[in-house]
Amino acid sequence: FSLPVYRKMELRSIPCRLPVMDVHGRIREVLAETIREELAPEHQQLSTEDLIKALRQRGIIDDVMKELKFVTDGNEKEKTSAPKPSTHFVDREPPVLKKTNIDPTRRYLYLQVLGGKAFLEHLQEPEPLPGQICSTFTLCLHFRNQRFRSKPVACACDPDFHDGFLLEVHKDSLGDGSKMVDATTMLSICDPVHMVLIKTDTFGETTLVASYFLEWRSVLAAENGITNVAVELLGVGTESKVSAGVLNVRLEMYPQLDKTLSPEVINTQFALERQKTAEKERLFLVYAKQWWREYLQIRPTHNTRLVKIFAQDENGVNRPVCSYIRPLRAGRLLDAPRQAARFVSVLGYERAPVIGGGGGKQEQWCTLLAFLCRNKGDCEDHANLLCSLLLGFGLEAFVCVGTKGKGVPHTWVMTLGTDGTVTFWESLTGHRYIHRPVKPDDPPLVEQPKPLYPYRTIGCVFNHQKFFGNCQPSDAVEVCVFDLHDESRWKPMSGEAIKSVCPPGSTSSVPPFPPLCDSTIDAAVASNEMELQLRLLVSEHRKDLGLSTVWDDHLSYLLSPALAAYELERATSISAGNEEFQDAVRRAVPDGHTFKGFPIHFVYRNARRAFATCLRSPFCEEIICCRGDQVRLAVRVRVFAYPESACAVWIMFACKYRSVL
Repeated sequence: FSLPVYRKMELRSIPCRLPVMDVHGRIREVLAETIREELAPEHQQLSTEDLIKALRQRGIIDDVMKELKFVTDGNEKEKTSAPKPSTHFVDREPPVLKKTNIDPTRRYLYLQVLGGKAFLEHLQEPEPLPGQICSTFTLCLHFRNQRFRSKPVACACDPDFHDGFLLEVHKDSLGDGSKMVDATTMLSICDPVHMVLIKTDTFGETTLVASYFLEWRSVLAAENGITNVAVELLGVGTESKVSAGVLNVRLEMYPQLDKTLSPEVINTQFALERQKTAEKERLFLVYAKQWWREYLQIRPTHNTRLVKIFAQDENGVNRPVCSYIRPLRAGRLLDAPRQAARFVSVLGYERAPVIGGGGGKQEQWCTLLAFLCRNKGDCEDHANLLCSLLLGFGLEAFVCVGTKGKGVPHTWVMTLGTDGTVTFWESLTGHRYIHRPVKPDDPPLVEQPKPLYPYRTIGCVFNHQKFFGNCQPSDAVEVCVFDLHDESRWKPMSGEAIKSVCPPGSTSSVPPFPPLCDSTIDAAVASNEMELQLRLLVSEHRKDLGLSTVWDDHLSYLLSPALAAYELERATSISAGNEEFQDAVRRAVPDGHTFKGFPIHFVYRNARRAFATCLRSPFCEEIICCRGDQVRLAVRVRVFAYPESACAVWIMFACKYRSVL
């Protein structure tokens, strides 16, 4: 009989651990106590069983067993056989591996990403030191209502991707009598695997590197059910014709196909689909040109109005604007339209990057997956998502294209109520505005409504089924009448023409919408971490100024209701709880003392960046750098988590001090 090596090492370490616990001394005490209490003076002999029983009753054996942790055989093998990573980085949110229940009666596509190469932008990237935080790549996938995300890997010329994704081919449908789908049926499933590559820098800022639609059906012709594909990723926006890098992808059908298809059959199917798609797009383009000519004939000045029929996506592909909208149901993740507006507003705003000067705007309407994975986008991306969510909540919603102050192009969302109420939704802030048109023909003494919204002109409105061009004499929003059924005011496009190029039942070139994902952020943990970091930053800042820092934990806690009320007001437009907050603060601040508070809102969790922003406010700096008698400082952070790991972060700095005249 022999023990494995790791067992011997564990046993050798037992005597080293026992003195730390002072087990020997405790055993002697129990032994003496047991002899005294339980044995007669003439019988001073104790059996082993009696001693073990006494030790167990006093919990000593349990304490010893807790200290002795044996490594299982399987884990030991994993530890010894795991290859050393080529690069080191800190994974802030390590993914939790979960077992997947595989239905043996269903067909799966197993997609493996086995490394990348030729990411030349990172050719000179220095190899990070062990434990050093560095920029990372993350690959996001969407296929037939299923979403996946790879483990982050360090940015390099040859990034070390090694991930596998199990994609169910017949997701959310039973197929033909629940029998396993065959190769011929799968050939008719034209949904691609949408792959989005995101780069995250050391500050947590995300950049869209590439967006690619993988045609997976070539695996249906592989004899062994496995095929390897070198996927060349192209850049986005102005770099959409430049290679970003290559991914080595392996596709495998599970279970293996009983009968494979010939490459000729598959290529014929692809050719037919491309031909059908191209013909539908050609016919829609012909119709759109004719519609535009008719629109210009109504009034020559229409040529200057922002009527947007096509828009370029991140890959530089022109798509009808209606294809960017689709009713989107958020399941249990969002409960109301206003909450949806709040969620969209906390996604980051970033204009598409422009190479060179001139102040021009690069057009880039992102597909929904690219927008969600990057967690930020332009105003068009926000408006498209909000409109889709409002449609999912059963509202009649449209995206509006026009301008705001100083003629800056802008998009926002409009809903039309059954009672004729017109409501504008600003997707970047979540604010809502009721539109009441000004009537320029009324006498001067008639009081006209004053618009509170920032919008100036409007050129067109659209959703997934309708498109209207504004043909009223003036395109000023304040005088517009939004009776979309009046063709003298709004020129409609053919619903059939829109339906031919927009889902459902449209061409395969339009990417399907992904479902929303729940947040991975633990709001309480994130709030505590950020609050501790801010306390350290404040203490260091005051120390540099020669000031001591005394924190008032009770006052910090009392700030919580105010932060909750601020978020409630942003999400629902309802203000509540202010009276209780004020009363609690009055009780916490003694007579003769002064209280000052400063709330501020962010959509990121970088404490150092938030602190730097706070210091730029003179009110906040006055609190943080407060001087006086009996100065007590307080800070409270409240992170509110939303789908897609978006978050609203509220911070309040406060101080109280004795007033000295």
